[in-house]
Parts: sequence; structure tokens; C-alpha cells
Amino acid sequence: MATGGFPLLTVLTFVPALGAVAVALLPGEAKRAIRGVATGALAVPLLIVVGMLFAFRYGQAGLQFVQRVDWIPAWHVQYFLGIDGLSLVMLLLSALIGVLAAIASYSIDQRVKEYFVWFLILQTGILGVFCAQDLILFIFFFDIVLLPMYFLIAIWGGPRREYAAPTSQIYTFTGSVLMLVAFLAIYFLTGAQSFAIPDLPALISQHIGHGVQLLLFAVIFVGFAIKLPVVPFHTWLPDAHVEAPTPISVILAAVLLKIGGYGLLRIAEPLLPVAAHTLAPLLGVMGVVNIIYGALAAMSQHDFKKLVAYSSVSHMGFVLLGIAVATPLGIAGAIFVMVSHGLISAMLFLMVGVFYDRTHTRELSRLGGMYRTLPLAGTILAFAALGNLGLPALSGFIGEFFTLTGVFGSFRVLAFWTVVGLVLVAAFNLMLMQRVVMGPVRPEWKELAPMSARELVTLVPLMGGILLLGTVPAVLVNVINTPAAQIVARLGGG
Repeated sequence: MATGGFPLLTVLTFVPALGAVAVALLPGEAKRAIRGVATGALAVPLLIVVGMLFAFRYGQAGLQFVQRVDWIPAWHVQYFLGIDGLSLVMLLLSALIGVLAAIASYSIDQRVKEYFVWFLILQTGILGVFCAQDLILFIFFFDIVLLPMYFLIAIWGGPRREYAAPTSQIYTFTGSVLMLVAFLAIYFLTGAQSFAIPDLPALISQHIGHGVQLLLFAVIFVGFAIKLPVVPFHTWLPDAHVEAPTPISVILAAVLLKIGGYGLLRIAEPLLPVAAHTLAPLLGVMGVVNIIYGALAAMSQHDFKKLVAYSSVSHMGFVLLGIAVATPLGIAGAIFVMVSHGLISAMLFLMVGVFYDRTHTRELSRLGGMYRTLPLAGTILAFAALGNLGLPALSGFIGEFFTLTGVFGSFRVLAFWTVVGLVLVAAFNLMLMQRVVMGPVRPEWKELAPMSARELVTLVPLMGGILLLGTVPAVLVNVINTPAAQIVARLGGG
């Protein structure tokens, strides 16, 4: 783990924040300039991550591009950034979704300057979370995300935004407080000289007994389970999705939910492997409950956007299940699902926006026949739904296959219920296609505007990523194999 050199991760993380300052200095009526500056500030991290793909040393254990200096010396808090393969793929996903969501945000026409200022601050928090290697620095970036999300939903959201915005923040902030308490407990109980994540596992195994580790793991798990989200900590999510503007729903589903899975893989399991091993069967059961409950809830929805929201609850069950399996295949499956779902869920929410912008309704009973009215939009929605149900040759299939294979090797009973969940996932996606794109054309939808070039720009890269990961999964598997093996080694060492 080498330190020093050009502070690439700092630049990547804080360019969006500098973009927020630049946007704030522009006159509010200069909407085109605001959008251009914001998109440019979001494109820089994407270009940096793409460059890092070529400089990254694949197969090498440990952190790369490390920056480590004292931040709050009195408390041994460090400004410690570094990435491995897990962080790298999450940064790439976050940077790509950030740019596409910004382009989708060009339809926002009210208080444009304020919108993009909060959007850019949000992106800095997201990128920082995936780079931070100090527990307090992690919480710092985790909490940076909260305020922008509140305003982006509360100001630009739907009719029930005044309920959805504070509810989502109360849930997530509660999780943050719980994690902070657990992190401080670890610091004081071990007598650690830093909050650096790589330095803590050995100290925890020496100074904290099994019972206390179980308690600490449970507290940290709840914090990340709220974010993932895991049933029954999921209730904030559907309303937040429904009331958020479409680009923010895209970021919420594609990236912010993944912070929960990432946190379990980066912090909870490596720091407390004994507790993770003990509680693995319970986590597996919770993962299966998520899959089945989310699928059944999606099938019962009448609102297009809420159906997609519950679809996310279901798919995050596969992430939790892969984490519970705790084998290289299971962990790799969990990471693969996170990336794949990020691309697919972004497509689905963007398509909700495409249809809503033209029909001004999300009621599934009022839609139908869109293959004839909007053939291109109907085809793209079908592509996303087929990816979501796990059709072979699309990315959704690979992650679910890895996870299911891992479950068969570890939890045979849960494997049966996972298959039941897969059937239900396929069912609600087929129902979605039947209710939106199939059937006769409604008279009121006969003359709808075709998809715009801007909408296609946001969707085509996602389609390309889903196809690439579905047909050449090695491009992702080769990156995540090493961190997956490291996580399992730490669990085995616990």
C-alpha cells in the first residue's frame, strides 16, 4: 500500500464540489451555462475513473492510489483515501450515473441553479464514500449525502414530498448515528491509534469478545440495512422514489442503495468476521425475505414508479444473500448484482420519466399499447425489464446466477426459496411489460411525441453496459475477484 503521488482521488472527489461553487456564482437565469458547467464538473470524475481503469493493477491485493495524512490528530482521525477493485467499480458506476442523471436533469426548469448546486454536492458525498478508508471520514461523506437528498426531494419532488423528504432523512440519519456509536465503541474498546479501516481487524480480534462483536455487528448492520434497504427497514424507500424527481430517483436506486451493500462488504464483515459468520444464516433468511417480499409488493402496485421502487427492494435481497454466503462466488455475485442493478434500475426510472413526461400519469391502468404509440420507448422498456428479470445475455442473469450458485453450496433450504423469488421477479417484470407496452392503444395516447435525442443519450450507455456485462462478464469479474477473495479470507481468518 503505497502513499504519496498526485492526489488523484481527492481531485476525483472534490471536482463536483468545486463545480457547485462555480454554478453558485453564475446568474440564475443563465440556465444553459449552469447545465454545461455542472455536466462538465461531473464528467471530470468519469474521465478520471476511466483513466484509472488503465492504471489500476488488477490482481494486486490491498489499496491503490492511496492518500493518507492526519486530519484531526487529537482524535487520530486521518484523511485516508484509497481504492481496491470493489471501490473502483463503484466509482465507475457512480461517475457514469452522475453524468447521465445530470443530462436527464436538463428537463428541470425551476430554480435550476439551486438544483445543480445540490446535485453536485451530492456527487461529492457519493464519490467520497467509495474512496474513504477511515471510519470517521466515511461517516463524514455518508452524511454529506443526506442534506442534498433532502432538498432535491423536498423542493423538486412530487405532491407528497414534504412527507417523503424528512422521512428518508430520519431513517438514514438514524443509521448514521448508530454506525458512529459503533465506530467509537470499536475505537475505545481496542485502544486503537487510528480509525483506519485496514488497521482495525487485528485489534478487534485481540480486544473485543464474541458477544460484544455480535452487538457491534448488529448495530452497524442496521445502519447499512436502512440504506440497502433490508426489510423491515425499507419503508422510507418507496415514498422517496415516488416523490423524487426522475434523475434523483435514478441516483437513489442506481448508487445510493449500493452504499448499504458496499458498507457491509467494506466495513461490517471485514472488521467483525466472527459476528458475520455467526449471523450469516440470519442474513441469508433476510435476503430471501427481501427478494420475495419485494417481488410480491411490486406485483401489487398500480403506480409505475412504485413498482420499480419495490423491484429495487427485491434485487437488494440478492446482494444481502451473496454477502451472507461469504464465499468468493457469493461475494462476487453480490458485487455483480450491485453494478448490474445500478445500470438496470437507472434505465427503468428513466423510462418512467419518458412515459410520464408524455402522458402525465404513472397509473399502470391508464397506460398500455405503447409498442404501437412509442415503439422505440416500448422496446427500450422491454429491454430493461428483461434485464431486470435475469434474461441470459443481459447483466441481470450473471449476478443472480453467481448468487444462486453460492447459495446452493451454503444454504440448501434458502436456495429453494431463492428460486421461488426468481420466479416472482420474472412475473412482475412480465406484468410490467404487459401493462405498459402491450394491448390496444388508448385513444388519448395516439399522438405522443417520440423520444428525444437527449433521452436516448441517457439510455444508450446503460444498454451498452448491460449487454457488455451480460455477454462478457469477465470485464467485471476480473476486477472484483481479488477484493472478493480478500473479504472471504478475512472472514475465514476470523
